[in-house]
Amino acid sequence: MKALEGKVAIVTGAGRGIGRAIALAFAAEGAAVALASRSRSDLAEVAGEIRAAGGGRALAIPTDVTNDGAVEALVEQTASDFKRVDILVTAAGTAAFASLADTKPADWDVMLSVNLRAAMVCCRAVLPTMLRQGEGTIVNVASIAAKRALPGSAVYTATKAGLLGFSRVLAEELRNTGVRVGVLMPGAVDTPLWDTVGGTPPRDKMLRPEDVARAAMLMAALPPHASLEELTLLPSGGIL
Repeated sequence: MKALEGKVAIVTGAGRGIGRAIALAFAAEGAAVALASRSRSDLAEVAGEIRAAGGGRALAIPTDVTNDGAVEALVEQTASDFKRVDILVTAAGTAAFASLADTKPADWDVMLSVNLRAAMVCCRAVLPTMLRQGEGTIVNVASIAAKRALPGSAVYTATKAGLLGFSRVLAEELRNTGVRVGVLMPGAVDTPLWDTVGGTPPRDKMLRPEDVARAAMLMAALPPHASLEELTLLPSGGIL
């Protein structure tokens, strides 16, 4: 039996990068996957790949996770079509790097909205269904920046450290409900996010999205009596 057979997962940021890799990995292990991102074409491509790989179930739902109503609709459609929601992975994210002195408060808003607030809203949106089921797994994708000081990433770090703190508290609030919460903190991952960033670490030494997907799978596929609440995943070559 596949590790996620019979499970239903929502993956945000599923159109590319880490979210795409997680969605494909979950589907390969038997999960029905609701794919969420803003790009309809990216979602169609991922859904087609899932179906072509062996008839997996995929539901492409274009979603702006910064829109609270759109997030609620995402969860409602998933629960309506697949009858339950077992797993949420908040992989949608964005980044911009510069010293704080070289930024303006308005420059911070997108990262704060996508990386932190949207993830919080997604978690809140799935809770009624998961609590009613008496089980569920939330995996919030943060970053090694939540734990290590990386110059030029002050605001990005604040969003990811905030997500780590939020996840810790939510895990305690849900401790005896059957709903578990974990936060996955990868180091540098070779995704399109780096395409427009200068002075990056060597990309051939970064993690691959599939590495992060394997870690997410471990968190999601544990038996109900176990919970992996924090997982740090780093490239082995010494870069963060």
